[in-house]
Amino acid sequence: ANFSEQVVESFPSDISTGIYYGWACVGNGDVHKMVLSIGWNPFYKNIKKSVETHIIHAFRDDFYGEILSVVIIGYIRSEKSFSSLEALISAIQEDIEEAKRQLDLPEHLKLKEDNFFHLPESKTVNH
Repeated sequence: ANFSEQVVESFPSDISTGIYYGWACVGNGDVHKMVLSIGWNPFYKNIKKSVETHIIHAFRDDFYGEILSVVIIGYIRSEKSFSSLEALISAIQEDIEEAKRQLDLPEHLKLKEDNFFHLPESKTVNH
């Protein structure tokens, strides 16, 4: 899930680029583990900074237009370019495994239940 340019520009300017882990929730759905990339995606040579969320969950339907709430808990690594798409995919898989390990820690698990993830009814999107 990619955030819009407007959302990316509203991130703190001093946040380091790189790969993070945390929790994500679509609309008023369940809270799932996630990995988040902030930066330029050097492998793809992006000219605009992006923030991309990989939710560690298989959704049955797409959720385009829904509100995506994320809590960034920790930092995994800096962003870097890769020699091949296979190397990038391998690094992403390692990032996901690291996120899963970290988010299973009790101090991180408790944040999954935070009230932040419970949107008031007026903020949910109806299809």
